[in-house]
Amino acid sequence: MNDDVVIVDEGNEISLIVRTADQTRKAEISVPTETSFGDIISEAINNWSMDKDVDYTITNISNGTSLDPNETIGKANLENGNILEIQPVLVAGNDSK
Repeated sequence: MNDDVVIVDEGNEISLIVRTADQTRKAEISVPTETSFGDIISEAINNWSMDKDVDYTITNISNGTSLDPNETIGKANLENGNILEIQPVLVAGNDSK
């Protein structure tokens, strides 16, 4: 399934590929370099109807680095065409009552 997530604004833009960890959702986007990775996660959650009760991380698959949701794209030195993957944060724990 291929759904588009697009954030549009004035200024310098970069073209990226965003996908979910299970690769059921994928979008090619162009976003301003001032966009935070948290904004990309939020847009994906809304547009792809992802579980809002789950925390997510974002990783640059192209170079294997985890990205800070508060950081902007411009400060992360991404390149056009980089693949970003949104992954749920898995929580292991004791389910005792």
